[in-house]
Amino acid sequence: MERSGTNTLRATRGSWGLAVVGLVGLGVAFATRSTAAQAAASQVWPPFVLVTGLLLIGLVADDDGVFLYSGQRLAMLSTNGFMLFTGATVLVGVVTAVLNLDTSVAFLTPVLVYTARSRGGGEAPLLYGCLLLSNAGSLFLPGSNLTNLIVLGHLRLTGAQFFSDMWAPAVAALLVTSLVIGTAERRSLRLRVAIRDVPERPVLGLGLLAIVLAVGLILSTSSPALGVAAIGVSAVALRIVQRKNNVGHVTEVLGAPLLAGLFGIAVAFGTLGRVWYGPAHLLSHLNAWGTAGVAALLSVAVNNLPAASLLAARTPTHPFSLLVGLNLGPNLLVSGSLAWMLWLRVARRAGATPSLRKASRLGVIAVPLSMVAAMAILALRGLS
Repeated sequence: MERSGTNTLRATRGSWGLAVVGLVGLGVAFATRSTAAQAAASQVWPPFVLVTGLLLIGLVADDDGVFLYSGQRLAMLSTNGFMLFTGATVLVGVVTAVLNLDTSVAFLTPVLVYTARSRGGGEAPLLYGCLLLSNAGSLFLPGSNLTNLIVLGHLRLTGAQFFSDMWAPAVAALLVTSLVIGTAERRSLRLRVAIRDVPERPVLGLGLLAIVLAVGLILSTSSPALGVAAIGVSAVALRIVQRKNNVGHVTEVLGAPLLAGLFGIAVAFGTLGRVWYGPAHLLSHLNAWGTAGVAALLSVAVNNLPAASLLAARTPTHPFSLLVGLNLGPNLLVSGSLAWMLWLRVARRAGATPSLRKASRLGVIAVPLSMVAAMAILALRGLS
């Protein structure tokens, strides 16, 4: 308990520290280059508003037992660890595609940890799988990852158009990452264990309705942020009025300091990309593979959201290749994406002991292989 409390305190301090850095960066950007900062902010705010709405919708769905039921049902249908892990891969991919990778790690991590424990098997494949597969599966829809919306702000694609272009690379990245994790954790997955829990049926009401409405907006419009946010806020507000949730829990789930800090940093980097031609000049001289590589490395250096703002401040030459690097590269290191920070927090609260070193070791193998697979399919489809 003492160690858990210490980790929580450190995470809280880190979140507020990041918020301070972001606000300072935001202030400097507007004080020195206000026009460029305004342009950067107008490009960056929709993704952050969208992910806020999706997290709120995920919270309501979680309250309804949708995620817990999915995990328990998965455990019942799986006769061995390999079947369980395969089902978990599909579950993580679907939730990531529909509700964003941050929603996936925030709500599925504890569910999958409990699922593994309920069967008496090792939790490592599902614990690390939830993180790495969420990043890998974030190429399906614009809302699956904030970077998608930042980069594609120049292209104005609907969700259906984006899915049509990117579903095959997304499937390839998800499958390759799953194979890497499954191979590394094959001993744990060989265990045959008895099923212990009988799943309780979820409430098929407000949470499911909010998901359906949000997906409809994401697929049908190129600017779904405000609509999705309105759905999320309305759903959570109703739950608070019904006293089925409270403001404190909602604020905790959102991780407002983290979001605010990353928003400020993203705007600062977007401003830099507008006043300094260096990043655009570099990308203009790189082919599709080079673009993906630079994006992956910059993601782990400064986080993929600021990296997206910097590299997409001007219209990129290879936008889909840029997204492959921005979405898959973060699996290399904890600095790569917001999902890592959320994963650490919820995994520890679930009583797990996540190892950043082990996650990165898996990522070092999975990232280059999944990027090659995704890039090869983009090339075959003429989209790289």
